[in-house]
Amino acid sequence: MRMIELDDIMVHYADEGDPDGAPVVFANSLGTDFRLWDPILPHLPQGLRVIRYDKRGHGLTSCPRPPYSMGALVRDAENLLDALGVRDCVFVGLSIGGMIAQGLAMKRTDQVRAMVLSNTGAKIGTTEMWHERIAAVDSGGIEVLADAVMERWFSRRFRTEQPVDLAGWRNMLTRTPDAGYVGCSAAIGGSDFYASTAQLTLPTLAIAGTEDGSTPPDLVRETAELVKGSRFELIRGAGHLPCVEKPEAFAALLTTFLEETGHV
Repeated sequence: MRMIELDDIMVHYADEGDPDGAPVVFANSLGTDFRLWDPILPHLPQGLRVIRYDKRGHGLTSCPRPPYSMGALVRDAENLLDALGVRDCVFVGLSIGGMIAQGLAMKRTDQVRAMVLSNTGAKIGTTEMWHERIAAVDSGGIEVLADAVMERWFSRRFRTEQPVDLAGWRNMLTRTPDAGYVGCSAAIGGSDFYASTAQLTLPTLAIAGTEDGSTPPDLVRETAELVKGSRFELIRGAGHLPCVEKPEAFAALLTTFLEETGHV
């Protein structure tokens, strides 16, 4: 376990692989901790420096009182990379992690050399939708949302054929602090990166899942098209978390991107 104090929070992170290797940083989705990326790690090239962390309100990282701003989430990532001496990374973000990637890429061109936007958007949902979700959690806890979230996260096939794994991911969601889920929901609901992401010029890979009920492929494609020279890839049969359902396919796309950008 590694913890580091950054401004107002203690951040839980992992810094693995070759300490002198090219850095790849992973930011996970709403309601998950950095174990989200475990399935793809065995399929990545050797020699990388792999950094994962729990965003505020999730995993073992501190959980301040909500709401949170996207600026605070971006600043947390920025402060962590500064503390670890990371420059020129490939930043891989899924869902809210992809929004953090967009914000950090705009703010710190020295830290982010290229980005992977997985199952995300420049804007996700509506402010009203997120207010409704926050109200539901405030009144009944994350448990009231859990079954509907599983339907958005995973394909019907995964839910039917892998009930034990599904139960594990459901437990991860429901054990997320309500305050952390609400805080990050507020950050998503208050964020619109269309104008700023359209100014980015760094190499970008966008990944979507055909069965994604949270960020459908058209949303991911639309976001990718904001960045000049980006590439869009679709993983068939996967929901909102293709790194879980289709880890080999996800890792293959990421590896090709790392090779194309000279990161391996």
